[in-house]
Amino acid sequence: MELIVELEKAFAEKSNTENAFAMAKYMRNHFSFFGIKTEERRLIFKKFCKENQKEIQEKPREIALKLYSKQQRELHYCAIEILIKQLKGNYKKEDLQLIEKLLITNSWWDSVDTIAKYILGEYLLEYPLETEKVIEHFSNSENIWLNRSAILFQLGYQQKTNFYLLQSECEKHKNSKEFFIQKAIGWALREYGKTNPEAVWNYVNQTDLKPLSKKEALKNIREKQK
Repeated sequence: MELIVELEKAFAEKSNTENAFAMAKYMRNHFSFFGIKTEERRLIFKKFCKENQKEIQEKPREIALKLYSKQQRELHYCAIEILIKQLKGNYKKEDLQLIEKLLITNSWWDSVDTIAKYILGEYLLEYPLETEKVIEHFSNSENIWLNRSAILFQLGYQQKTNFYLLQSECEKHKNSKEFFIQKAIGWALREYGKTNPEAVWNYVNQTDLKPLSKKEALKNIREKQK
Protein backbone atom coordinates (compact mmCIF):
# COMPACT_ATOMS: atom_id res chain seq x y z
CA MET A 1 0.00 0.00 0.00
CA GLU A 2 1.44 3.30 -1.11
CA LEU A 3 0.01 5.24 1.81
CA ILE A 4 1.87 3.01 4.30
CA VAL A 5 5.11 3.57 2.42
CA GLU A 6 4.46 7.30 2.73
CA LEU A 7 3.92 7.03 6.49
CA GLU A 8 7.08 4.97 6.94
CA LYS A 9 8.99 7.57 4.97
CA ALA A 10 7.59 10.42 7.09
CA PHE A 11 8.56 8.62 10.29
CA ALA A 12 12.00 7.70 8.97
CA GLU A 13 12.71 11.36 8.21
CA LYS A 14 12.02 12.21 11.87
CA SER A 15 13.81 9.20 13.33
CA ASN A 16 16.10 9.71 16.32
CA THR A 17 18.64 7.02 17.11
CA GLU A 18 19.14 8.08 20.71
CA ASN A 19 15.41 8.10 21.41
CA ALA A 20 14.96 4.81 19.57
CA PHE A 21 17.54 3.13 21.79
CA ALA A 22 15.91 4.44 24.96
CA MET A 23 12.42 3.46 23.82
CA ALA A 24 13.50 -0.06 22.89
CA LYS A 25 15.23 -0.46 26.24
CA TYR A 26 12.09 0.69 28.08
CA MET A 27 10.15 -2.01 26.23
CA ARG A 28 12.80 -4.57 27.16
CA ASN A 29 13.97 -4.68 23.55
CA HIS A 30 10.87 -6.48 22.33
CA PHE A 31 10.47 -3.94 19.51
CA SER A 32 12.46 -1.52 17.41
CA PHE A 33 11.50 2.15 17.18
CA PHE A 34 11.96 5.11 14.88
CA GLY A 35 12.56 7.07 18.06
CA ILE A 36 9.70 9.54 17.63
CA LYS A 37 8.07 10.75 20.83
CA THR A 38 4.30 10.53 21.19
CA GLU A 39 3.40 14.17 20.55
CA GLU A 40 5.45 14.43 17.38
CA ARG A 41 4.31 10.99 16.18
CA ARG A 42 0.68 12.02 16.53
CA LEU A 43 1.25 15.27 14.64
CA ILE A 44 2.81 13.36 11.73
CA PHE A 45 0.06 10.75 11.87
CA LYS A 46 -2.70 13.36 11.98
CA LYS A 47 -1.38 14.92 8.78
CA PHE A 48 -1.13 11.47 7.21
CA CYS A 49 -4.74 10.64 8.14
CA LYS A 50 -6.00 13.93 6.72
CA GLU A 51 -4.22 13.33 3.42
CA ASN A 52 -5.46 9.73 3.18
CA GLN A 53 -8.84 10.11 4.87
CA LYS A 54 -10.94 8.41 2.18
CA GLU A 55 -8.80 5.28 1.92
CA ILE A 56 -8.49 4.93 5.70
CA GLN A 57 -12.26 5.18 6.09
CA GLU A 58 -12.81 2.59 3.38
CA LYS A 59 -10.14 0.09 4.45
CA PRO A 60 -9.34 0.60 8.16
CA ARG A 61 -8.92 -3.10 8.97
CA GLU A 62 -6.69 -3.84 6.00
CA ILE A 63 -4.50 -0.80 6.62
CA ALA A 64 -4.25 -1.50 10.34
CA LEU A 65 -3.21 -5.12 9.82
CA LYS A 66 -0.55 -4.05 7.33
CA LEU A 67 0.81 -1.47 9.77
CA TYR A 68 0.75 -4.02 12.57
CA SER A 69 2.93 -6.39 10.55
CA LYS A 70 5.69 -3.79 10.36
CA GLN A 71 8.76 -3.80 12.56
CA GLN A 72 8.70 -0.39 14.23
CA ARG A 73 6.48 0.05 17.27
CA GLU A 74 5.24 3.50 16.24
CA LEU A 75 3.47 1.89 13.28
CA HIS A 76 1.69 -0.52 15.62
CA TYR A 77 0.41 2.44 17.63
CA CYS A 78 -0.93 4.02 14.43
CA ALA A 79 -2.72 0.79 13.51
CA ILE A 80 -4.45 0.73 16.88
CA GLU A 81 -5.42 4.39 16.66
CA ILE A 82 -6.97 3.87 13.21
CA LEU A 83 -9.15 1.05 14.51
CA ILE A 84 -10.19 2.92 17.65
CA LYS A 85 -11.41 5.86 15.58
CA GLN A 86 -12.80 4.13 12.51
CA LEU A 87 -14.53 1.12 14.09
CA LYS A 88 -16.28 2.75 17.04
CA GLY A 89 -19.98 2.36 16.41
CA ASN A 90 -19.18 0.39 13.25
CA TYR A 91 -17.94 -2.97 14.48
CA LYS A 92 -18.86 -6.15 12.66
CA LYS A 93 -19.46 -9.32 14.62
CA GLU A 94 -16.55 -11.03 12.89
CA ASP A 95 -14.17 -8.28 14.07
CA LEU A 96 -13.53 -10.43 17.12
CA GLN A 97 -11.06 -12.41 15.01
CA LEU A 98 -9.20 -9.21 14.20
CA ILE A 99 -9.18 -8.15 17.85
CA GLU A 100 -7.81 -11.48 19.02
CA LYS A 101 -5.12 -11.40 16.35
CA LEU A 102 -4.00 -7.95 17.48
CA LEU A 103 -3.90 -9.04 21.12
CA ILE A 104 -1.67 -12.04 20.46
CA THR A 105 0.59 -10.35 17.88
CA ASN A 106 3.42 -8.01 18.91
CA SER A 107 2.06 -8.39 22.44
CA TRP A 108 3.19 -6.21 25.29
CA TRP A 109 1.37 -4.21 27.95
CA ASP A 110 1.30 -0.95 25.98
CA SER A 111 -0.58 -2.36 23.00
CA VAL A 112 -2.65 -4.96 24.84
CA ASP A 113 -4.01 -2.53 27.42
CA THR A 114 -5.08 -0.04 24.77
CA ILE A 115 -6.70 -2.72 22.62
CA ALA A 116 -8.44 -4.29 25.62
CA LYS A 117 -10.00 -1.03 26.77
CA TYR A 118 -10.69 0.89 23.58
CA ILE A 119 -11.28 -1.89 21.03
CA LEU A 120 -12.35 -5.07 22.83
CA GLY A 121 -14.28 -3.04 25.38
CA GLU A 122 -16.08 -1.04 22.68
CA TYR A 123 -16.77 -4.15 20.62
CA LEU A 124 -18.48 -5.86 23.56
CA LEU A 125 -20.56 -2.76 24.27
CA GLU A 126 -21.85 -3.06 20.72
CA TYR A 127 -22.30 -6.84 20.99
CA PRO A 128 -23.16 -7.37 24.67
CA LEU A 129 -24.63 -10.82 24.05
CA GLU A 130 -21.16 -11.98 22.96
CA THR A 131 -19.51 -10.92 26.22
CA GLU A 132 -19.83 -14.15 28.19
CA LYS A 133 -18.61 -16.34 25.32
CA VAL A 134 -15.73 -14.03 24.37
CA ILE A 135 -14.47 -13.49 27.91
CA GLU A 136 -14.68 -17.19 28.72
CA HIS A 137 -12.61 -17.94 25.61
CA PHE A 138 -10.01 -15.30 26.43
CA SER A 139 -9.93 -16.16 30.11
CA ASN A 140 -9.39 -19.89 29.51
CA SER A 141 -6.62 -19.31 26.99
CA GLU A 142 -3.00 -20.19 27.76
CA ASN A 143 -2.05 -16.77 26.36
CA ILE A 144 -1.54 -14.36 29.26
CA TRP A 145 -2.38 -11.34 27.11
CA LEU A 146 -5.83 -12.72 26.34
CA ASN A 147 -6.21 -13.43 30.07
CA ARG A 148 -5.18 -9.86 30.87
CA SER A 149 -7.63 -8.50 28.30
CA ALA A 150 -10.49 -10.50 29.85
CA ILE A 151 -9.73 -8.79 33.15
CA LEU A 152 -9.23 -5.28 31.77
CA PHE A 153 -11.82 -4.88 29.01
CA GLN A 154 -14.28 -3.09 31.32
CA LEU A 155 -11.86 -0.27 32.16
CA GLY A 156 -13.86 2.91 31.70
CA TYR A 157 -17.23 1.16 31.87
CA GLN A 158 -17.95 2.81 35.25
CA GLN A 159 -21.64 2.15 36.09
CA LYS A 160 -21.89 -0.24 33.14
CA THR A 161 -19.31 -2.53 34.76
CA ASN A 162 -20.47 -6.09 35.32
CA PHE A 163 -18.89 -6.47 38.74
CA TYR A 164 -19.93 -10.10 39.01
CA LEU A 165 -18.02 -10.86 35.84
CA LEU A 166 -15.01 -8.89 37.05
CA GLN A 167 -15.03 -10.79 40.34
CA SER A 168 -15.27 -14.05 38.43
CA GLU A 169 -12.18 -13.14 36.41
CA CYS A 170 -10.30 -12.12 39.54
CA GLU A 171 -11.21 -15.40 41.22
CA LYS A 172 -10.11 -17.41 38.22
CA HIS A 173 -6.69 -15.76 37.99
CA LYS A 174 -6.00 -14.67 41.57
CA ASN A 175 -3.33 -17.36 42.10
CA SER A 176 -1.44 -16.54 38.92
CA LYS A 177 2.28 -15.96 39.37
CA GLU A 178 2.36 -13.71 36.30
CA PHE A 179 3.15 -10.09 37.16
CA PHE A 180 0.96 -8.79 34.34
CA ILE A 181 -2.03 -10.77 35.58
CA GLN A 182 -1.63 -9.75 39.22
CA LYS A 183 -1.27 -6.14 38.14
CA ALA A 184 -4.31 -6.34 35.88
CA ILE A 185 -6.51 -7.64 38.69
CA GLY A 186 -5.48 -4.75 40.92
CA TRP A 187 -5.90 -2.18 38.17
CA ALA A 188 -9.36 -3.38 37.15
CA LEU A 189 -10.58 -3.37 40.75
CA ARG A 190 -9.03 0.03 41.42
CA GLU A 191 -10.75 1.47 38.38
CA TYR A 192 -14.14 0.13 39.43
CA GLY A 193 -13.41 1.40 42.93
CA LYS A 194 -13.78 4.92 41.54
CA THR A 195 -17.43 4.07 40.90
CA ASN A 196 -18.16 1.73 43.79
CA PRO A 197 -15.40 1.93 46.42
CA GLU A 198 -17.36 0.07 49.08
CA ALA A 199 -17.93 -2.95 46.85
CA VAL A 200 -14.26 -3.12 45.93
CA TRP A 201 -13.13 -2.63 49.53
CA ASN A 202 -15.39 -5.44 50.73
CA TYR A 203 -14.42 -7.80 47.91
CA VAL A 204 -10.67 -7.29 48.30
CA ASN A 205 -10.77 -7.74 52.05
CA GLN A 206 -12.80 -10.93 51.74
CA THR A 207 -10.67 -12.46 48.98
CA ASP A 208 -7.25 -14.05 49.12
CA LEU A 209 -5.64 -11.97 46.39
CA LYS A 210 -1.90 -11.76 45.74
CA PRO A 211 -0.26 -8.86 47.63
CA LEU A 212 0.40 -6.90 44.42
CA SER A 213 -3.24 -7.22 43.32
CA LYS A 214 -4.53 -6.16 46.72
CA LYS A 215 -2.13 -3.22 46.93
CA GLU A 216 -3.10 -1.93 43.50
CA ALA A 217 -6.82 -2.45 44.08
CA LEU A 218 -6.97 -0.49 47.33
CA LYS A 219 -4.48 2.26 46.51
CA ASN A 220 -6.99 5.07 45.91
CA ILE A 221 -9.48 3.85 48.48
CA ARG A 222 -6.86 3.84 51.24
CA GLU A 223 -5.74 7.32 50.26
CA LYS A 224 -9.30 8.58 50.62
CA GLN A 225 -9.58 7.00 54.06
CA LYS A 226 -6.46 8.71 55.42
